[in-house]
Amino acid sequence: MTAPLRVLRKLAAAVGIAACVAVSAGAGSLVVAGPAVAQSSTIVVEGNRRVDADTVRSYFGSAPYSAAKIDEAWKALYATGLFSDVQVTQSGGRIIVRVSENEVINKVAFEGNKKIKDEVLSGEVQSKARAPLSKATVQADTQRIIDVYRRSGRMGVRVNPVTIDRGNGRVDLVFEINEGDKLGVADIKFVGNKAFSDWKLKDVISTTTTNWLSFLKSTDVYDPDRVNSDQELLRRFYLKNGYADFRILAATAELDPAGKGYIITFTLDEGEPYKFGKIDVVSNIKDVPSDSLKGAVRAVDGQVYNAEMVEKSVENLTIEVSKNGYAFAQVRPRGDRDFESKKINVLFVVEEGPRVYIERIDIRGNTRTRDWVIRREFDLGEGDAYNRVLVDRAERRLRNLGYFKTVKITNEPGSAPDRVILVVDVEDQPTGEFAVSGGYSTSDGIIGEVSLGEKNFLGRGQYVKVSGSWGQNAQGAEFSFTEPYFLGYRLAAGFDLYWKETQATSYTPYGTTMVGGGLRLGLPITDEITFALRYNLYQRDISICDQSSYPLAYQQEYCYTTTSWAVRQAAADGSTITSVAGYTLSFNGLDNNQSPTQGLYAELKQDLAGLGGDVNFLRTTADVRHYTPLMFGDAVLILRGQAGYVDSWGDSSSMMNNFFMGPNLVRGFAPSGIGPRDVSGCAKTGYGPDDNGVYGKMPTNKLAPAYLNCQSDTTTALGGTLYWGVSSEVQFPLAFLPKDIGLKMAVFADAGSVYDYNGDYSFPGVAGWNGNNAYNSPNVVFCKTTGYTTKNAIGNVCVADDNVIRSSIGASLIWQSPFGPLRFDYAWALSKASYDQIQEFRFSGGTRF
Repeated sequence: MTAPLRVLRKLAAAVGIAACVAVSAGAGSLVVAGPAVAQSSTIVVEGNRRVDADTVRSYFGSAPYSAAKIDEAWKALYATGLFSDVQVTQSGGRIIVRVSENEVINKVAFEGNKKIKDEVLSGEVQSKARAPLSKATVQADTQRIIDVYRRSGRMGVRVNPVTIDRGNGRVDLVFEINEGDKLGVADIKFVGNKAFSDWKLKDVISTTTTNWLSFLKSTDVYDPDRVNSDQELLRRFYLKNGYADFRILAATAELDPAGKGYIITFTLDEGEPYKFGKIDVVSNIKDVPSDSLKGAVRAVDGQVYNAEMVEKSVENLTIEVSKNGYAFAQVRPRGDRDFESKKINVLFVVEEGPRVYIERIDIRGNTRTRDWVIRREFDLGEGDAYNRVLVDRAERRLRNLGYFKTVKITNEPGSAPDRVILVVDVEDQPTGEFAVSGGYSTSDGIIGEVSLGEKNFLGRGQYVKVSGSWGQNAQGAEFSFTEPYFLGYRLAAGFDLYWKETQATSYTPYGTTMVGGGLRLGLPITDEITFALRYNLYQRDISICDQSSYPLAYQQEYCYTTTSWAVRQAAADGSTITSVAGYTLSFNGLDNNQSPTQGLYAELKQDLAGLGGDVNFLRTTADVRHYTPLMFGDAVLILRGQAGYVDSWGDSSSMMNNFFMGPNLVRGFAPSGIGPRDVSGCAKTGYGPDDNGVYGKMPTNKLAPAYLNCQSDTTTALGGTLYWGVSSEVQFPLAFLPKDIGLKMAVFADAGSVYDYNGDYSFPGVAGWNGNNAYNSPNVVFCKTTGYTTKNAIGNVCVADDNVIRSSIGASLIWQSPFGPLRFDYAWALSKASYDQIQEFRFSGGTRF
């Protein structure tokens, strides 16, 4: 063999050896293997205790074993997380695999944590019992625990992971936690704001300051993620109110000098306010004229510029063009600022977009909610044309469901250039509700309620609720079920079963028991307009008096002499069955349903009874409320108008079908204190009769029924068939108190009336207290002398029914307290009928937790 050939052979051997040299990145050890091993080579596994040797060999596959194949097996063994070190060498035609197994976690424990429970921390860490111990995973878990504490305001938390050897390769992993002190938000400052006060802007953001209510909330701690979210809330608020050039220059957090909390400062550049200028639509699609699309635009010339209205207009235009068969159309808004007139001219350009189809919709992260519950919120499906506007709408709908902690929709390339995959990432959150509520009102007394609800029942998106209530004057129970997508359509269908019992009070001298059920069907016509159908069937019984509190000899007499003949007739009728169908047409344009400051809400209701049952009536009611923010003191002006009419016919013209109004119409009046009343009673004409049958004198027997009747001075509300009311209220915060206290004041003026008693005046079929109606004649005399309406027949009512305007003015204290919303009203009646009942002070409130 020539010298050159010998040199080439040595070089080849050297190259083969060098190709089999690898550096172990995980353990830092050098792993060397010889040239490619023959098929007869064997694999020897050393150092394994729990992992079977054949399992290790399976990662190498079948012979022959090249250097690349050995390297891949080595990496795969490391990736299992079962080993802390893996070394692969070659000796005498064999491959020797030496492994050092990771210890197995016997249990994971937490020590020193008092503010955050073990269950919460266990859900955050990745290290689990019976899993191998990984240093990298433990380090990541330590950081996760620190992040959890920092989100709750404990920036000085320290976490030290410790392992305790339990023998046989098992260890306990213990995270020793020093929670440190909680650092809340001491103050929130705004720099550069002129149009809106600090109070108003604090109401926009979600971060709050630390105060005596901090034990009930978690928003008073510094959280960088929450501050970033607050910046977006501020941006949307300003863009909604005309400030198109708004910018946030900085958002900083600094410890206050005392080191007890953070001071968050938002530096703003508001810019100038704008209004909408000329608004137009240009369609570049041949078969879709521009004029046919202008009705879908929500923005209006001259209104304050509102970015939300622009977004809504883009959405409406996209849907409208899609209806014409152009699924790929895109709508692009173009804004042209007129700096002199402070107007923004908006042009919506409609044009054909790229032809992209949805290949697939992948849903990830939903451990409880069914896939189809998520998919039905999309107005498009697999195979449809991709439309970004409709995807954004689906994302918004999913967030609004309340089923998920996070929702994010992203795009991934499909199998072809014109295909796209929608990826929906969600994270389920608890949706069950257990509530205990309680409160007090001047009309209903002490009230308590316990309810159990689930708004994502079995992950199917259905709402189920069971509740029971108890009070001084009322008890009841209710079961509700709602299917939000009835028969696969966006129809909310449901049913209710209920029982309610009320006792007689000083405002309503009779009790009722109601048992029934109902069906509901709601159809959203647009995002603001909803049409709802309903049907109810219920049985009602009336009790006129609790006789047990009076002497035995006068129990029946007192109950009859202090109760209106109209009520006695309703009680004598026994149980009545009411079968009523109705609808509600509502418009909701409020900016916030819980605490609105701007927008319009209006609803029209009609109910028809007579589809079977014992009662026949047609009832119509309307209610309109408009909220307008005022430019001084963050005040809100609320204007309200309401009206109603009921028409009964047949033998069912009972007073129970009428409207009974009070402070819900005009504050300053008692419940059922406004409107037609039966003012019968000898107290209106003087005492009597005496022992000789003469009226106007004190009877000798002070337990006589007539005397009891006179002493009670009782009148009974009969209700009216017509009512109307208007109200004006200004609510404003108490600026000298922290925003988190939630206190507001209000001043109001109300006016309205209830009138037109359309019931019976005589009830000859109802016996008096002693069977001969001896005490009916004073009613006739009284009505004739006073001009009130009655009939000269057995069993009369004396109806006071004046269509006078009832009006009042007053002030309120409103508190969004930790114990629920509380409201205190004090009103002065300015005008009223002589028989109306006054209630100057009214309090209502409750809690839910």
